[in-house]
Amino acid sequence: MRGDLVRKLIARCLSIGLAVLAFLLAALTGATGWGLALAVAALGAAAVERRIRPGADTAAETTLIAAAVLVGYARRLDDGFDPALAVTALLLLGLVLLVGPLRQAGNLETRAANLRVRSWTPLAATHLGEALLGLLAVVALAAAATLPAWVALVAALLVGAGAAAVALDLARRRFRPPAGGGAVGRAVRAHQPEFLLYFSAPPGSEYQVTMWLPYLERIGRPFLVLLREPEFLAPVAAATTAPVVYCPTLRAMDEVLVPSLKVAFYVNHGAKNSHCIRFSQLTHIQLHHGDSDKAPSANPVSAIFDRIFVAGPAAIERYARAGVDIPAEKFVVVGRPQVESIAVRPEPLPAGAPRTVLYTPTWTGHHADADYCSLPVAEPLLRGLLDRGATVILRAHPYTTQNPASARQLGRLTELLAADRARTGRQHLWGTAASRDLSLVECVNRSDALVSDVSGVISDYLYSSKPFAVTDMGGDGEAFTERFPLATAGYVLRRDMANLDEVLDRLLGADPLAPERWSTRRRYLGDFPVETYAEAFLDAARRELAPGWDPVAPRVGRPVEPGTAPLSPTA
Repeated sequence: MRGDLVRKLIARCLSIGLAVLAFLLAALTGATGWGLALAVAALGAAAVERRIRPGADTAAETTLIAAAVLVGYARRLDDGFDPALAVTALLLLGLVLLVGPLRQAGNLETRAANLRVRSWTPLAATHLGEALLGLLAVVALAAAATLPAWVALVAALLVGAGAAAVALDLARRRFRPPAGGGAVGRAVRAHQPEFLLYFSAPPGSEYQVTMWLPYLERIGRPFLVLLREPEFLAPVAAATTAPVVYCPTLRAMDEVLVPSLKVAFYVNHGAKNSHCIRFSQLTHIQLHHGDSDKAPSANPVSAIFDRIFVAGPAAIERYARAGVDIPAEKFVVVGRPQVESIAVRPEPLPAGAPRTVLYTPTWTGHHADADYCSLPVAEPLLRGLLDRGATVILRAHPYTTQNPASARQLGRLTELLAADRARTGRQHLWGTAASRDLSLVECVNRSDALVSDVSGVISDYLYSSKPFAVTDMGGDGEAFTERFPLATAGYVLRRDMANLDEVLDRLLGADPLAPERWSTRRRYLGDFPVETYAEAFLDAARRELAPGWDPVAPRVGRPVEPGTAPLSPTA
């Protein structure tokens, strides 16, 4: 994505540039103090780059920084050859050369959280780069203070000893693996999980997992979360008490997928899903991380799963409409359990009552056919809402800022809201106040109406029965509701905003589509009682775990033929 690429490029240029300047000043001029100061700045830039580019090879700039610090140190001491400083230089060189390979070796080790197992070595290997940067900062400060060289030598020996211990343990694990498998595999076998949630995705996608974790826990059976990218280990582990395991290789998966497992759940169509699909003894179930009329929601890859849990019959019709031929018995209507906490409002607000409007622009997508983002035309929309006295909750997609243009457009909208809040006192929400301090459900419950792009937010909002508007960013006109049938229950905003006043009159006023939303709600979210709505999913999941279960027997969440209504939990 362009924004992400720009940030990485800036971080790279900054760390390399400062490192080169630090070395040139320290080595070729008499400005030793400035050289050391620039070296410390380069260390800070390198640390930032490591956060932006996890796993990046920073050996070149680290070598330049180390050289600048050592040259500056030697000049500050001005005592000729110093054996302690020479040994420090050798240790630093060794660490610079070893940090990258040790980090790579550590990333090839299975790691776990929320499991009674010690795996300090792989974790320590991933943080050796930070330890080296910290060591260089200590040496630079010692040089600036003109401390004896043995101070830097002691610090280097401590870090070097730690790196040596990590290297030896990783070598032992690689060349003399323990009999009966590793500690993580043994701990997983002792846990006896009955199902797993498999997850692989780009950075920043952990919300796809965390939305499902509370409901997987409510199934009441032991389970684990299997990750394929290490950066998700900490945030996912913080969201559940279940074991979370990072498996870097197929061999690691072979060890972790223990015989007690019966079912594997998935929340997206990631390419690495095939690494788990190959385990034919499991029942593979696609949950999705949202329900919408977007093109990716009818991905042909869904056909590889044994079951596809969908929110309502509309999802089955979506696949058929896209020409994706999947046997009807694979579909199970389970509702969308995440909406169970959304308050349902059967009656409209009184005319003239103040409104709070939730605006949820989506991101630009990976491909042009998935770009439904309304941010380029959102300013007139926001001004229209403010002119009508509405309080606005602006909750942007987590990926929005990865596109520089979207980030600028979002910034302009937040400026508008801040200015109006200062002028009128209306408590608009945006940024972390809307996206982190509040959950999506809380935003929905605080609002009286929604303006959204084509996304899963509309399906969730539909549960509340409150009015919504959807943006036609493709300029499809009359064909828009054919491509996105959910829009028939809402008010369609044209890309040029020519019908903005008409839409806002209906959205914030008479709301003539209220009856249509009730029938659409059943098609998209299932016909399940509000009091026990999430039980449809829990019941279907438990049945998949039950031995000898007949998949065609009548039950809650049974496979549904396209165009038919799902059974209610009381059927």
